[in-house]
Amino acid sequence: MLTRRLFLVCAALLAVSSWAARPAAAQSADPGATAFIQSLGNEAVATFSNKSLSREQAVQRFRGLLYQGFDVAYIGRWVLGRYWNSATPQQHDEYQKLFERLIVNTYADRFVEYSGETFRITGSRVEGEADTMVTTQIVRPNGPPVNVDWRVRKRDTAYKIIDVVVEGVSMGVTQRQEFASVIGQNGGRVEGLLQALRQKVGSAG
Repeated sequence: MLTRRLFLVCAALLAVSSWAARPAAAQSADPGATAFIQSLGNEAVATFSNKSLSREQAVQRFRGLLYQGFDVAYIGRWVLGRYWNSATPQQHDEYQKLFERLIVNTYADRFVEYSGETFRITGSRVEGEADTMVTTQIVRPNGPPVNVDWRVRKRDTAYKIIDVVVEGVSMGVTQRQEFASVIGQNGGRVEGLLQALRQKVGSAG
């Protein structure tokens, strides 16, 4: 189920430009956040609709897009939750590298296989004290539309995505629960999660 939801996230990001020029259905809480999502989608489509890219090239483009659009360091730390405080600085460094590789390895192929789903921005709202939730809908050729919301935070003059919510389910919360479960199964040790991540991404250590 998680893999399916994250596939839809990939499809949504790639489909943004199909509706980028159309106005939002509701007044944006922060127009800059909506424009940011549209711009990121435009760049994603331009990159991954190019079928001449090799997988290695696509992975490199994806990594750049990931860091351009998402606050990866913040998300990684938030997902680790309270266990961040019990980890050593060395574990922090390895965890963040493994977390990035997990995202890239899992979803790069899905971007390469972009199949042209369309996407529309339906509005935006203030979320919490500092964020804007940009609400969107994926329109699929075979199946009902899917609601995907992007939680965007402005840092200085830049915008970053800090969470994606698919049909009401937060990807950050889901990943946090999964990581906490792995750590719990390993006696509360962060090393247990690191070992699982090393195996998943094919890292020797």
